[in-house]
Amino acid sequence: MSEANILILNRNSLDRELLSRLVRGEGQVYEAAGLPKAVSLAGSVFFHAVIVDSSLADYSSLKGIIDSRTSLLITARNDLKIKELFRNWPEDYFVNFLPLPTLPQEQPFFRRALKTALAHAELKLEVKKESAAAEPSPEKIREIYSEIKGIKDFISSSVVKELEKRIDLEIKYLSSQREKQKIEIILKKLYAADDVSSLLDILPDIKEIIQARGITFSVLDENESLGKYLKPLVWDDTFLSHQDFSKYIALIDAEDYAAHVARRGESLMVLDPRLDKRLSKRYTEHLKTPLHSLLAVPIMHDRDVIGVVEVSNKEIKGELVKAGFTREDLEVLKRLSEHISIAMTKLNLIQYDALTGLLRPDPFFEKVIQKINSQSKRRQETGFYAIVMGDVDWFKNYNDRNGHEAGNRLLRELAGILKSSIREEDIICRYGGEEFLFFLMGVKSLEESCVLTERIRRHVEEHYFDQQEYQPRKNLTMSFGVALSLPNKNGINMLITKADLKRMAHEADMALGEAKGKKPQGAGVSLTGDQAPVKNKVCAYDRENSRSSGSIKAYQEKFFQEKRKHERCFISTFLLFKDNGSFKVTKTINLSLGGVKIHTDAQLPLAQTYDIFLLLDGRASQLKGDVIYSEKIGNDPLSYQCGMRFRDISFYNRKILENYMSSIGRKGAVN
Repeated sequence: MSEANILILNRNSLDRELLSRLVRGEGQVYEAAGLPKAVSLAGSVFFHAVIVDSSLADYSSLKGIIDSRTSLLITARNDLKIKELFRNWPEDYFVNFLPLPTLPQEQPFFRRALKTALAHAELKLEVKKESAAAEPSPEKIREIYSEIKGIKDFISSSVVKELEKRIDLEIKYLSSQREKQKIEIILKKLYAADDVSSLLDILPDIKEIIQARGITFSVLDENESLGKYLKPLVWDDTFLSHQDFSKYIALIDAEDYAAHVARRGESLMVLDPRLDKRLSKRYTEHLKTPLHSLLAVPIMHDRDVIGVVEVSNKEIKGELVKAGFTREDLEVLKRLSEHISIAMTKLNLIQYDALTGLLRPDPFFEKVIQKINSQSKRRQETGFYAIVMGDVDWFKNYNDRNGHEAGNRLLRELAGILKSSIREEDIICRYGGEEFLFFLMGVKSLEESCVLTERIRRHVEEHYFDQQEYQPRKNLTMSFGVALSLPNKNGINMLITKADLKRMAHEADMALGEAKGKKPQGAGVSLTGDQAPVKNKVCAYDRENSRSSGSIKAYQEKFFQEKRKHERCFISTFLLFKDNGSFKVTKTINLSLGGVKIHTDAQLPLAQTYDIFLLLDGRASQLKGDVIYSEKIGNDPLSYQCGMRFRDISFYNRKILENYMSSIGRKGAVN
């Protein structure tokens, strides 16, 4: 064999240097960094072999440089696109694929492959030479070419199999890396979760990584009537509101998959639920698709179960997997449940309500008992204390119109308002749904309890909640019932029990019923205008008159009623005010002939006069307003309430205001 000519076609100078060093000794080596140089060399030199980088190995680019006598070796650092390159080359070309031999152990294999390619090129040249020297019979030519094709098919088949194997491994590697990245993202979100909503937002990511059609997340709860039970916060991908819980709860002793996991504290894998006694009505009647497979894992705090996470119906690319979930899926879900437990512990979901962050009822009663009894043991005079029950007026109307998620946002915002409205020594809990329970410490009388409760009611009434203008009477409000503790006997503070507190809570609930009008919402009850029953009140359970029909009395604001010249209307309309040369847009909270209360994103200076435009019935009235107060709302750094007194209001603008508020009053907007 004459000395072979080898072309190295590669844009990377380091790769060219590596390859040139490896093939030196096998023939005369030529180098080209691009196609123009390769074309120039091919005009004067026949190449037995071309070692080309995959980025330059397209047939349409090289067909003018080499013919079928030249053997082609394609190199690459990433082999995922090589298979497509193979298909583009005609069958009568010798084409082989080799990973770039950057490692010492790969280099002997590369040299052997090059020798095979050179031998193949030499064989083709010999065939061409023999064909030119003599005219062999067609049968001989077919025999020769058959041998060549056999060699080529064998080599190509081996290369393709090796290539497919490498591609499969590469895909598996990349897939595992993607799964690893997804788990890392989930863990970062878990540890960044600062409330229950952000914790629950991670569930769709968990469902995706397990490849399930549905996911359910339940927490262990307890009350006197039901005992211990599992309460789903998310059922089959659906975020539940309070009124939905009863349909999906599972008693701890029930024949139920999640209850079984909570009782035993062990994971459960179900591959065929058809004849399983634990396939309860929750799964047969309330899942979006029939249950075929299930994974359920306990969420543990130390040795105690605090919740259960379940995934149902294994699927891949939208197709149900009949074999169900794998052991690997179970291990991933178990590891994630450990991190969920840490996040739940950080958020203290054992004591605090998942939605609002307020105390749950049982921890609330325990804290109240501990507080009262500790003072009794120290013989401290505590006077009276009060239990107050508050309920959002027309909450179902708000939920039905705006959706459960909007209702949940409202309850979270309301919880912040209520916490900021009580004293440091008082305690609050979410009693259930839209009901809240308060403990007022150290009050002197029923009247003082009502005064403190009235302050809470007014803070809610004067706060602007999104979409409140669509509520009955154009405002979102709360009603309250108050119950006072029994006086100390002989001046001795008696130890209190949970039963005592629950009796007081029942009395407060009776007073709350009076405050809400005692009429159940239903057919024939109007929710609009003046026909809507008047709620938004404080009523008290009067134990002194408990034997008469007047045992519940409405609280009268005779203790610190704000003195006003003009009646306030709780109207939400647009207002513009000029600040530092530009106009800012906000909404009113309430409005009167004397002034207006608005929301702002910054504190406004007292006594500052602003140019304002008030939008009334589609017309803008230009006014001036003096800031009389500006105060922060809750913990939001960009939420303030500001009161403005109208200055030098003209007769024309006054008549516009009077007519507008009169028309609103006729529509039932005034509370």
